[in-house]
Amino acid sequence: MDKVDLDAIKAQLGGAGGGSGANVSDKGGNAEMSKQEEQRQDMLVQILTPEAMLRLKQMAIVKQDKVRAVEDMLLRMTQMKQIRNRVTEDELKGMLMQINAEHDKETKIVYSRKVYESEDEDEYDFD
Repeated sequence: MDKVDLDAIKAQLGGAGGGSGANVSDKGGNAEMSKQEEQRQDMLVQILTPEAMLRLKQMAIVKQDKVRAVEDMLLRMTQMKQIRNRVTEDELKGMLMQINAEHDKETKIVYSRKVYESEDEDEYDFD
């Protein structure tokens, strides 16, 4: 691969492509955030089975907010020592269903028709 391809890949991954002065100040903040995110991902790899991790990554493509909520739940449960074994795909599905039940509420649409005083019901008698 040439330098142009590498720069394009770095740009897609959020890495710095050039060496300008503006990027130097961002590198400190981005490096710390990427290090924290990397630690987070390492912990998730230890918590989840490969199948569960794959499902979570596939879901992240569509529902990033729900995936983040599940990841937070898993990490909290791990810190509280509620998780003893690795989380399987079925257990992950249960957690996802639980989060869906909490976040998704039934939408109800109510139509209300204005009634004007000048309208008479007998006016339109079709008998």
